[in-house]
Amino acid sequence: MADVIRMPKMSDTMTEGVIVDWHKKVGEKVKSGELLAEIETDKAVMEFESFQEGILLYIGAEKGKSVKVDDVIAVLGKEGEDYQAALQQNNGKQKTAPPADQPPKKEKAADEVISTNRQPVPKDPPAKESVIEEKPEKVSTSSATESGRLKASPLARKIASDSGVEISTIIGSGDEGRIIKRDIEKFLTDAPSSQKQLQPLMNGEEGFEEIPLSQMRKTIARRLVESKFSAPHFYLTMHINMDMMVEARNSINNTHPDNKISFNDIIIKAAALALKNHKNVNASWHGESIRYNHHIHIGMAVAVEDGLLVPVIKFADQKLLSQISEEAKIIATRAKEKKLQPEEMQGNTFTISNLGMLDIDEFTAIINPPDACIMAVGKVKKIPVVVNDQVKAG
Repeated sequence: MADVIRMPKMSDTMTEGVIVDWHKKVGEKVKSGELLAEIETDKAVMEFESFQEGILLYIGAEKGKSVKVDDVIAVLGKEGEDYQAALQQNNGKQKTAPPADQPPKKEKAADEVISTNRQPVPKDPPAKESVIEEKPEKVSTSSATESGRLKASPLARKIASDSGVEISTIIGSGDEGRIIKRDIEKFLTDAPSSQKQLQPLMNGEEGFEEIPLSQMRKTIARRLVESKFSAPHFYLTMHINMDMMVEARNSINNTHPDNKISFNDIIIKAAALALKNHKNVNASWHGESIRYNHHIHIGMAVAVEDGLLVPVIKFADQKLLSQISEEAKIIATRAKEKKLQPEEMQGNTFTISNLGMLDIDEFTAIINPPDACIMAVGKVKKIPVVVNDQVKAG
């Protein structure tokens, strides 16, 4: 019997994956342990190895297609074996699924329905002038009727249009304020040269581009919406005197220029030490219970091209500042290169999001579930402060 291969669950939050690339084609031999495909999860692009041997008989998901966890993505078996029988036995819904390289017949039928429902375009559409004339124009009261319709002779309208003049700005001298030829000519004679050269405004063209969401962005959107509406958020803001931290960082970096530390490294260490005394903050929500964590794992938000990743520095309270700095650099680089493993993004008990490097003063962050709290950090800057009743720069 042929082996049915399903979309694997590669992380604890994964519900679907996208086939980034197939490394084998239908008809090719696949060995156990050989790279079969690359799959984009909600957190990273992962390599998927085959656990079976055989000929790739069927590909159930094209490159770029999103597939739910446990749905069929391929079938391996002996050459010439009937893969439809394997699909029927493993999943009745898949028994008539066409191969990925064959277009489904339903789509073709849909195209035919669309084609037959199209309406012929009229050969002689109404002239644009008739539409324009029906619109009420904004005019001065001396040249308009009570209904707001502009009173102007056809010749005056034509001269104004050809000259790029807004006719509604002209006061007519004809009967009942009607704008006539000589009113336009007088306006052109009296107006400055810049006014004479006015051209009719060109209409802009609307346009847009739609880009499919990556699995990462879908998951970020779903989880943060759930967090925002399932966990009541309230925000506390305070300013911290950073003078001593700035001095300490400068001293460390001058002493160890080959292993410089950042403000974020110090903040991670400081937060980890503070959490030891605040168990209610170092906690996790688990539906029917609250878990008070004895360990301290700090999630570090890292912006990447497709969204946001939160790699975790585990046991941050027990690590030296230099160790935190080195680990933070490594996982930030791996995050941007999409090389993080699922276990490197799991287990956080507290999260820090730092936008100081983007010149942001302060912001509000959304809790990263299942954490109880998230810390949003802004930039370090000098501000006027009062010391001993004296205003100083601080």
